[in-house]
Amino acid sequence: MVSADAAALPMTADDTVPLIALRGIGKHYGGGRGGPPPVTVLHGIDLEIHAGEFVAVVGSSGSGKSTLMNILGCLDRPSHGSYHFQGQDVGLLDADALAWLRREAFGFVFQGYHLIASETAQENVEMPAIYAGLHQDARAQRAQQLLARLGLEARRHNRPHQLSGGQQQRVSIARALMNGGHVILADEPTGALDSHSGAEVMALLHELADAGHTIVLITHDRAVAAQARRVIEIHDGRIVSDSREPAPAPREAALAPPPALAGSPAATTVWWADLREAARSAWRGMVINRVRTSLTLLGIVIGVASVIVMLAIGEGARRQVMERMGTMGTAILYMGSKPPVTGGPAGQLTEEDLQAVRELAEIRRVLPVIGDPVTVRYGSVDKQLYVFAASEEMPAVHHWSVAQGRFYTAAEDHDLAPLVVLGHKAWQHFFPDTPHPLGQQLIIGTSAFEVIGVMSERGAESGAQDYDDMVFIPYNAGRARVYQSQTQPDYVVVEAMSSADVHAAETAMRQLLIARHGGREDFGIGNAAARIQAEAATRQSMAMMLGLIAAVSLVVGGIGVMNVMLMTVKERTREIGIRMAVGARQRDILRQFLTEASLVTLVGGSAGLVVGLALGAVLIAVGVPVVFSVRAMLGAFACAVITGLVFGYKPAQTAARLDPVRALAGE
Repeated sequence: MVSADAAALPMTADDTVPLIALRGIGKHYGGGRGGPPPVTVLHGIDLEIHAGEFVAVVGSSGSGKSTLMNILGCLDRPSHGSYHFQGQDVGLLDADALAWLRREAFGFVFQGYHLIASETAQENVEMPAIYAGLHQDARAQRAQQLLARLGLEARRHNRPHQLSGGQQQRVSIARALMNGGHVILADEPTGALDSHSGAEVMALLHELADAGHTIVLITHDRAVAAQARRVIEIHDGRIVSDSREPAPAPREAALAPPPALAGSPAATTVWWADLREAARSAWRGMVINRVRTSLTLLGIVIGVASVIVMLAIGEGARRQVMERMGTMGTAILYMGSKPPVTGGPAGQLTEEDLQAVRELAEIRRVLPVIGDPVTVRYGSVDKQLYVFAASEEMPAVHHWSVAQGRFYTAAEDHDLAPLVVLGHKAWQHFFPDTPHPLGQQLIIGTSAFEVIGVMSERGAESGAQDYDDMVFIPYNAGRARVYQSQTQPDYVVVEAMSSADVHAAETAMRQLLIARHGGREDFGIGNAAARIQAEAATRQSMAMMLGLIAAVSLVVGGIGVMNVMLMTVKERTREIGIRMAVGARQRDILRQFLTEASLVTLVGGSAGLVVGLALGAVLIAVGVPVVFSVRAMLGAFACAVITGLVFGYKPAQTAARLDPVRALAGE
């Protein structure tokens, strides 16, 4: 029934060379410095097993038979002595080569079945082929065939708890045969079964032996052992009897010999296939442990969402500051006359001074301004308004647009044209019922000015007069018609080429004017742009600080991942041992648990992105300035994944370094 692996191929060229040869094998535990005294389990075991033999090792509990099986199956190493497989010294193999040998040459059948509880029967059977690199479709087909031949086709999607003991043991036998099962190591395979199920398992082992498999049966039951073709009795770690005939007779039909050890370092797996399988197993574990997974994810979600929202709020606040204060110009300086610190009268800023400043390479525009409260009248309505006399460059310097009509031109300023542009509030005050006041006449002081435009609504600057409650007239017309006694501008607005040139422009202006004023610094320069930049930098620093505070929650989430992964390793110690027994290498186990940690953070990071965007949308709806940054979102997501890898590495490394024998014995 289970002769799927029979190939009618010859054995090795020399049948006299034993498949397994033990010489002076001893095993003891303990004896380390400061530890318990050594306990010797095996004493100088000499044993040869040829291909195709059906051997039973019988002995009472504690006789050392299970330890012997672990050494035969490369799950454990002897304390001394030599073990040769196909004539090659197993003691010279590293951990990966031993895993390869377990995967390609051995198949294990345990008393406790050792099936992974979260996997189906078919997935348990497929496991050795996963680590052998067999394609998914091919291994699924082979697993189905094996289960069908063992009478479990209808149960292949059941999990272990849905199977009887006998059915679980047959799944274990199918798993042992998945990669060929040249050598079947069966440790008390009938010990946990009723007599009927035990008889079925023994019948299967006989069929495997007839098909050419090498069977090593470990048992304490002499009746079970008697069914083997060779019985070895072990007592207190020593072989006391062996029923082996003088020379084993070669079988005419046997399995192809196990692969040579020379091929052991070769890796046949494809990394993405391994990763896919690790992700599938990790996802199933997350689903099974929903509550714990959710609590772990919560820390990552909070961390990612906090970073995104905090940085978005900080960026929104920074841009709001730049937008509000930037209407003054992010490259603006103010210049005016003042007495020098050494004493004496205030200086005079002449037209020649202003022209010289305009010619500096660092300067884009120079805007002289005269302004004072003046009585403005329209018909019977009058009001004291700030009359702002400046050149045609005022809207460009202040980044301010005209809502109606137009602004005056340089030619009109040169010609002293009596034109006026209204601020938004001035328009509403004088012309509340006139949607388009263009062409109307205002009396400013004693002179008539024609309305040619209305500025857009701007609002008051912090600590400054309300710009919307002003009127704007040409600089030269203002001097000639309103401010006749004014000999120089009240102040001068200077725009640097860019915000990066502000400090250089300030230095160049100061040096130029000191030279023109005979070495006297009888003027002052105020760096408004520097204040704006300082405010923006402060806001940015606050945003970064908020982001760093939020990032702490990511670290906390990472610590949660590490704690959960450490707990997972402890809970799944036996599963790790099972995976190692069927051929998983240390890097396979490491990849498995790193993938689980990464998957947790990937899911948590994705959920955090969604939550962060949702919270941001709520804040925008209630009027909080929020600006999302793709870089911040990608950075938060990447940090979450990196956090999972960093904090998941130690638990994964712990799992990969577990001793297979101790792992199999773990709970």
